[in-house]
Amino acid sequence: MADDRKLDMEQALRRQRSAFNASRPEPMSMRKDRIKRAIALLKEHGEDLAKTMSADFGNRSIQQSMLTDIASSVSAGKDALKYMDRWARTDKRKVQFPLGLLGAKAEVRYEPKGVIGILSPWNFPVQLAFSPLMQVFAAGNRAMIKPSEFTERTSLLMAQLVEKYFTPDEVTVFTGGPEVASVFSSLPFDHLVFTGSTPTGRKVMEAASANLVPVTLELGGKSPVFMGRSADFAKAGERIALGKMMNAGQICLAPDYMYVPEDKESEAIAGVSQGVRNMYPTLLDNDDYGSIVSDRHFERLHGLVEDAREKGAEIIEVNPADENFSNTNSRKMPLKIIRNVSDDMKVMQEEIFGPVLPVMTYKNIDQAIDYVNEHDRPLGLYYFGEDKGEQEQVLTRTISGGVTTNDVIFHVSMEDLPFGGVGPSGMGSYHAVEGFREFSHARAVYHQPKIDIAKLGGFKPPYGKAIEKAIATMMK
Repeated sequence: MADDRKLDMEQALRRQRSAFNASRPEPMSMRKDRIKRAIALLKEHGEDLAKTMSADFGNRSIQQSMLTDIASSVSAGKDALKYMDRWARTDKRKVQFPLGLLGAKAEVRYEPKGVIGILSPWNFPVQLAFSPLMQVFAAGNRAMIKPSEFTERTSLLMAQLVEKYFTPDEVTVFTGGPEVASVFSSLPFDHLVFTGSTPTGRKVMEAASANLVPVTLELGGKSPVFMGRSADFAKAGERIALGKMMNAGQICLAPDYMYVPEDKESEAIAGVSQGVRNMYPTLLDNDDYGSIVSDRHFERLHGLVEDAREKGAEIIEVNPADENFSNTNSRKMPLKIIRNVSDDMKVMQEEIFGPVLPVMTYKNIDQAIDYVNEHDRPLGLYYFGEDKGEQEQVLTRTISGGVTTNDVIFHVSMEDLPFGGVGPSGMGSYHAVEGFREFSHARAVYHQPKIDIAKLGGFKPPYGKAIEKAIATMMK
């Protein structure tokens, strides 16, 4: 069975590459047509996809899915349609004196790479397949998609819909488990996009390296929240709660832990707790609050909490209606705020990816900055406060994939900002012109004039005074 799937994928790749080569040069109108069809797919079947995602999770807000997966992907497509002509323009580049005077010209053409592989995850299964696909299309490429087996129904529906709206030499979807993903990541694509965990990202990059396939890795890590003394702790708390409770915290950019002033810890915790109560008066039968995607992930999260408790942490459960979660199989989990954490706790070593929020305290902001700098560079970083000097200190002394100030996560929703990580939180980016260029080859083109430049510059043997003059000019 595995060999058959491998053969299918290899044939699909050959088919797409052959079609890509045969269609060169492909007009921009064809690229736009593909984006428009992807948008039509999402608009016409968005509710079906949202309902299917809810079934995969056990419970997931239909409205949230329509916003985070469907509407956001449509928005990415519309942004590409609006700006792709500008993104694709040839860049005129300067040539060294006096070549320009003699008629030489230089330019960079942004050309499609060919066939792009997209390995998408389960937490936003539609958005993290279709959002990069929009830019893959804008850059003039074909695509093969391997969605997650954890959201199996959604993956199957996506495969059926893609088959309806696209020919196999444009886009094709392969469903299946880890074996299929392993084969997929080892295919000789022209570029590979992976969204998921850092450990899996390492495996994907290793597999891709066998064929020297360039990769875009959208990973995660422990995105910190800096709470300055000048923060509005009630307002900040609600915004942090929104970022931590949306999708039950199963977001790569979710605030992973808070770093707060020592004398403001209680106020910061109260702000988050009240924020949860404001938005989620109940949890168990509340369709607005999602379930943890699988039993394994649910147990892992509880294991993180128990490990912290056993090592001396204080666990504060935010359960607005005092509901009993022990007699349900809904995999819903109230927010657990963890105080008195230490680095030997698993909750401070692993990306949490759920409704668990450790809190650390600092005497001065430098202490918090130093801590973040001593650990892996995060995908997101958040600062709350009105002290612009302190905000700039945090921004200039830390490194992260992206930043939102006085809120969390929002930078990823800005279409004109690149989205990506750095180091263990990822490499490369998409969204905006940076995404278009990620999936394009920047091809250098130099046009030589009729005059014999090599002879004029002294580059032709036998060498003499002309080349010495050229060297002296270049060394000035």
